[in-house]
Amino acid sequence: MKRISTFFLGALGLIIMMSFLLPDQKKTTVWLIGDSTMCLYEPSRAPLTGWGMPFANFFDSTVRIANMAKGGRSTRTFLGENRWQPIVDSLTEGDYVFIQFGHNDEAKEEKYKDRYTPVADYKVNLEKFIKESRAKKAIPVLITPVTRMRFDKAGHMEETHKEYTAAVWEVGKKTSTSVIDLDEKSRKLLEQMGVADAKLLYMQLDSLEHPHYPTGQKDNTHFNEYGARRIAELVLEGIRELHLSIEKQVIAPKAKK
Repeated sequence: MKRISTFFLGALGLIIMMSFLLPDQKKTTVWLIGDSTMCLYEPSRAPLTGWGMPFANFFDSTVRIANMAKGGRSTRTFLGENRWQPIVDSLTEGDYVFIQFGHNDEAKEEKYKDRYTPVADYKVNLEKFIKESRAKKAIPVLITPVTRMRFDKAGHMEETHKEYTAAVWEVGKKTSTSVIDLDEKSRKLLEQMGVADAKLLYMQLDSLEHPHYPTGQKDNTHFNEYGARRIAELVLEGIRELHLSIEKQVIAPKAKK
């Protein structure tokens, strides 16, 4: 009996020691690059929420979400401010890079002229993100810009990113890169919800409705917490449709129809 106990304790000790020596399982990092519809926000700006925020909670512990999106950035300014190179330097084999720009690239108004990126340059910049991701053996995924809320008089959703969404598809085809058509998916969602209920997704606040926005907010571009979650679910739906390898690490429910 004593010999058995000694053997058992010795084996147990070996198992414990091996558990410390075994390397940790490598995490898959999903890098998010894009604009204000995707980025992180301080609690002081709640309920304003980028879809990348709830997206980070939809995976198991083997996935790390690195949300590097920044409000007000186009592909041109994201590159010009040197936000991309540090990401490239950090990429490792098997990482994902989710790329969603367009809102600021297409902004032609005088006050946004520093952001504006012509379609031809937009495509060149997307190809740069793709090429340099692949050089590090990371997996790029293109995402069309999420829709703005704009209904016509008949109550149907209008396309608000036609040129830039088409450009994403052209680049995707040219470079054999997976595309999640968030523009189309989000338009279909809003169409299904209708004019009145679609406002529930966006930063549509009456005065005194929220302490952070005492004068109210009428924003047809940016999402509240509920809207960001619904948009994140559409991205997850796209991941499943494309059968990306990280679909096995999703722990969130399927997107609602």
